[in-house]
Amino acid sequence: MGLFSFIKNMFGNKPKDESTKTYEQGLSKSRKAFASRLDALSKRYGKVNAEYFEELEEILIEADVGVELSIRLCEQLIEKSRKEGLTDPKEINDALVDLMFVDYATKGASIVNSISFASSGPTVLLVVGVNGVGKTTSIAKLAYRYKKQGKKVMLAAGDTFRAGAVEQLKVWASRLDIPIVYGKPESDPASVAFDAAKKAKEEGIDLLIVDTAGRQQTKSNLMQELGKITRVLGKEIEGAPHECFLIIDATTGQNGVLQARSFKEVAPVSGIVVTKMDGTSKGGIILSIRDELGVPVRYIGLGERMEDLEEFDLDKYLYGLLLGEGENG
Repeated sequence: MGLFSFIKNMFGNKPKDESTKTYEQGLSKSRKAFASRLDALSKRYGKVNAEYFEELEEILIEADVGVELSIRLCEQLIEKSRKEGLTDPKEINDALVDLMFVDYATKGASIVNSISFASSGPTVLLVVGVNGVGKTTSIAKLAYRYKKQGKKVMLAAGDTFRAGAVEQLKVWASRLDIPIVYGKPESDPASVAFDAAKKAKEEGIDLLIVDTAGRQQTKSNLMQELGKITRVLGKEIEGAPHECFLIIDATTGQNGVLQARSFKEVAPVSGIVVTKMDGTSKGGIILSIRDELGVPVRYIGLGERMEDLEEFDLDKYLYGLLLGEGENG
């Protein structure tokens, strides 16, 4: 049994939990654009040939899987069809899912979603990303998630230069009933991080989430600013920052991948949070990010509710992308 059939059996033939339903609903736009095109392609060809693989490659690229990965997947499928004598398009599509799974699972850092907390003292999460990607909302959703798990959470408003950024985070802190540390407008972000780290230790905080500036700037300036914040946190709390999450907006497509590459060059990115997946038809960006950066997607935004920031699950993602309700089922 291929992985395609295995995932279909695992999720399609039994009652679905809320997380699976969220993936299914959140990826509906991507599924309609991707899975329906795969299905239509397989129906137009009785047997696979060179034209079939050319069209398949085009579908993958247009789904934001990425040019290099799309070409590589098709080359591997062509080789597999030759070696094993596969001619049925449905068998090729099944093999495609296998290759997608293996490529993601084996490319780069191991797949760990939830934050691993320090044995003593606060665990520090640094959050980076350009303006407009949903950084502030993602911070709030992460804070909500870990507060629900019984953790004492604190926010640090380090995006001191963007008008309204501190106020937005203060509103979220008030709604969630968690403490927040902030400074004056255009104050030094590192000083805010220092004050927050000190206060987090004093108040027995489990998780300190530090927001950072999201404005587009030169890599040297960004490196200096993030480097200063990192040094300050590390002096006050051993091993800090323990995690660094990069927020990427799925609707920006390959621009998001370019942003991720730039940030990875200047920050110790340990995980990706992909937002607005429910708003795009190009769900392949998850595979593209992993392939190009080797960094795992830790969380995925599949809706507006606080609960709709899900831990990334590769099986549920592939199910939602390819086999959800009413599509290819």
